[in-house]
Amino acid sequence: MTNDFRIAKVQRTLRWFEEDIPLLNMRVKDLSKERQDSARRFAAAVIDQTRAELERLLQEQPQDGHDSSAMPSEPAD
Repeated sequence: MTNDFRIAKVQRTLRWFEEDIPLLNMRVKDLSKERQDSARRFAAAVIDQTRAELERLLQEQPQDGHDSSAMPSEPAD
């Protein structure tokens, strides 16, 4: 898989998790307060991990093909 494909996949997953929060709240409303809080903490942890993965992938991505270390320090004659 290319890095762009991985980034797109993680972005879709993150969006899906974030959009699911209202549905999660509906699904857990009949549970005890303790279990509701546990489910919400778990969902928040998964979202945080997904954001961290996205950030890692974005940092690994080349910067528009402009690597300053590859550029010569003096112009060619």
